[in-house]
Amino acid sequence: MNQNQVKLIAIDMDGTLLNSQKEIPEENIKAIQEAAAAGVKIVLCTGRPRSGILPHFEKLGLSEEEYIIMNNGCSTYETKHWKLLQYESLSRTEMEELLQACEDFPEVTLTLTGEKTYYVVGDEVPELVAYDAGTVFTEAKARSLEEIFAEGQVIFQAMYMADSEPLDAFQNAVQDGLSQSYSTVRSQDYIFEIMPQGATKASGLKHLAEKLEIAPNQIMALGDAANDLEMLQFVGQSVAMGNASDDIKALCKYVTLTNDEAGVAHAIRTWAL
Repeated sequence: MNQNQVKLIAIDMDGTLLNSQKEIPEENIKAIQEAAAAGVKIVLCTGRPRSGILPHFEKLGLSEEEYIIMNNGCSTYETKHWKLLQYESLSRTEMEELLQACEDFPEVTLTLTGEKTYYVVGDEVPELVAYDAGTVFTEAKARSLEEIFAEGQVIFQAMYMADSEPLDAFQNAVQDGLSQSYSTVRSQDYIFEIMPQGATKASGLKHLAEKLEIAPNQIMALGDAANDLEMLQFVGQSVAMGNASDDIKALCKYVTLTNDEAGVAHAIRTWAL
């Protein structure tokens, strides 16, 4: 086999592995199992926290030890014992700075993703945040920063949430300042994400690939959105979903079918196996 044989497949979840109904098409499950049976490492690489991944991961029915890169690259777990292998986190000072940044924007809510808890900084959980927490099978907890520090969890990343117009205004006001010190990405209309500096899906994947001694050209990555950009640039075998934006398609080596047509299965069978 040549050097470029695919040894690891990194798969984004929303818009990629999951269809529009947020379910995994049966064909994707079969193709992933075929790849795993052929000895290929399967790595879910997602912006989601652990609570939003587990129920889907279990449906893949993988028996070997696999890995999951979550929180857009801020944390990497092995799936046999759910051990945290590597992570990036926000410091207390950084969290204080992030809260200060949105003080003059009452419509914008700061949320923090802890190892166990999805926190809202404030007195109550806004409807939008409650909705988002529901999409990842958890409940958000409203706490002051002091209470969050006292609970002592590792905080992987922050997300600012608001309806798209107030969030646009906020992002325009703070992005230049924040991107000096953090990795930032507008992952959805209502979410502007802040990760520790240098943390992206690519940074998580790079650490893992080095640990597994797999070269970038032996990795296939599949994605559809802005938070997949660095990951797709990092690997040798980049695949854009049929539903991806044009700029993502332009930088990828291949374009597969959409997430509603089991594009992941098509890509695995066509270019990996």
